Amino acid sequence: MRSFGIGLLGLGTVGRGVYRVLQENGEIIASRLGARLEVVKILVRDPKKDRGLAVPPELLTTDPQEVISHPAVDIVVEVMGGVEPARRYVLQALEQGKMVVTANKDLLALHGRELFDVASAARTDLFFEASVAGGIPIIKILKESLAANRIREIIGIINGTTNYILTRMSEEGLDFALALSEAQKHGYAEADPRADIEGLDAARKIAILASIAFNSRVTFPEVYAEGISRIEPADIKYARELGYTIKLLALARETEKGLEVRVHPALVSFKHPLASVRDVFNAVFVRGDAVGETMFYGRGAGELPTASAVVGDIMTAARQLLHGVKGMWGCTCFEQKPLVPVEETESCFYLRIKAVDRPGVLAGIAGAFGRHEVSLAAVIQKTTGEVADLVLVTHRVKEANLRAAEEELKKLPTVEAVANVIRVLEE
Repeated sequence: MRSFGIGLLGLGTVGRGVYRVLQENGEIIASRLGARLEVVKILVRDPKKDRGLAVPPELLTTDPQEVISHPAVDIVVEVMGGVEPARRYVLQALEQGKMVVTANKDLLALHGRELFDVASAARTDLFFEASVAGGIPIIKILKESLAANRIREIIGIINGTTNYILTRMSEEGLDFALALSEAQKHGYAEADPRADIEGLDAARKIAILASIAFNSRVTFPEVYAEGISRIEPADIKYARELGYTIKLLALARETEKGLEVRVHPALVSFKHPLASVRDVFNAVFVRGDAVGETMFYGRGAGELPTASAVVGDIMTAARQLLHGVKGMWGCTCFEQKPLVPVEETESCFYLRIKAVDRPGVLAGIAGAFGRHEVSLAAVIQKTTGEVADLVLVTHRVKEANLRAAEEELKKLPTVEAVANVIRVLEE
């Protein structure tokens, strides 16, 4: 049976998972593939570090060229993370005509065009299933299974940390700070959690998905991102009264004006499939013109779920090599569609306003909304002493109009604060 050499760049959490899957499932992988996969070299920082794996010491190296340029390495697997030096190593491997597999969302969301151009010139392939949603096979779904569709919309819960935090706030009544602390204690959140809680991790992932779905390059800096740190237990409580839960959504859709690509918290109806996605799980909801509505659900991170996606890509690369076919997975961004500024997008909105509890206050607030063409769909008033919580849900409105109304509300003497503004996902 023919064998293909694997070179690993990195042996951290994902790298360990990849090595484990290749070793523990090696026989069944070989039977399914018709070829063996053998790890030839592994790049590490410290060969003497205890990683809880029985790795032959002769496989380890601190020299990246021993992996990238090794004559027996057919497939280079980048699982080290970060942009540099990962970008440089991946480019070197592609330039040499090696097949490359990566789990690096940061790299793709910033430098995808450059990497795919080099892969195309070298007539080789770059695989990246694990870069979005861990073990959920969404990249191949979009590039292959749904390739005949015009994708209308993608809505994803694609950050497990924020979904865990919001689940704990919703189910246990915790405030944001305590829920975040629990996420860090369980290893779901980093010591510096900003990439997760500010929506930046999800923004990188939706940039990748949008680029594939709409055949137009979207990069991370172009994605509007808003995090969950302003969500309070009161918002979750009022959302529930209105028939909603709160999730951090990554959304991409095509409109007549262009592409809308953004990340933000949203009220999601309990009737929507995404409402039941809890804890650290991820889900991606896709609407296509032919297939209709579909949803893909599973673990979006972790050693073995991510390794599952990486090894699946390794097997695809090996299968192509086995049959002498390379250069099949080129960039699909053959169009240039404009991105719609967030101010020009339209949505329904939830607002929580702290206002003085006396006659005429609501009329004044309604007048401010009316002057900016904001129509109200629902109003809840909760009185707590001299100050009332006014919870309002608008009809669909342009974001610029809503924000102008918000600024006017803040200037009203009867309004103590606009405590929160959250978009509402339309059913």
